[in-house]
Amino acid sequence: MKRWWTTAVVLGIVLLDQATKLAVKGFSLLGIEHPGMRIGESFPLIGEAVRITFVENPGMAFGIEFGAAKIALSLFSIVAAIVLAVLLRRMHQQRVAWQIQLAIALILAGAIGNLIDRVFYGVLYGEAPLFYGRVVDFLDVDIPDIHLGSLVLQRWWVFNIADAAVSCGLILLVLVGHQMPPLRQLLLGNPSAPASPQARNAASQEHSAP
Repeated sequence: MKRWWTTAVVLGIVLLDQATKLAVKGFSLLGIEHPGMRIGESFPLIGEAVRITFVENPGMAFGIEFGAAKIALSLFSIVAAIVLAVLLRRMHQQRVAWQIQLAIALILAGAIGNLIDRVFYGVLYGEAPLFYGRVVDFLDVDIPDIHLGSLVLQRWWVFNIADAAVSCGLILLVLVGHQMPPLRQLLLGNPSAPASPQARNAASQEHSAP
């Protein structure tokens, strides 16, 4: 399978994520003014089951805040995105199962999507310094009531396309993770490590071809 397909997945999700966030938050570009929504504003998309609700997340998933350590979170996200990109490249080179590549591509796309918010949105909107931006969340989904002691969760935490991509990637990785080669082999290209089944099959086909 061509390597470009994972790049297309990553770029497609990042563009969709950013387009939806800009539609919610609003923008002014090349004379085009789009006011967006007010923070806390909400309207039904699919009845009350799915609403568009504009909130901004200062930290990680589910609103976990980092305060003054926000820049550490942003820098960590950059490093994580670089590592995932290297992993994805090595996976293609070593012909790892496409399901594993798709899982990593989804996680990478989600990481990049939210990283753009954290790094640039504060400056672009004049709200905070570089690396201190807030992540735009807007997907508000109804769920059966969950009781956790005194806490009652009636709707899922508001999230975005990037969050959904990361969640889907992690679920897929759990399901097909047994097909993943050792990280040492992927990151260091250990020649003594056994090749993946996909690489062995491809090699045998190449040798048997006339």
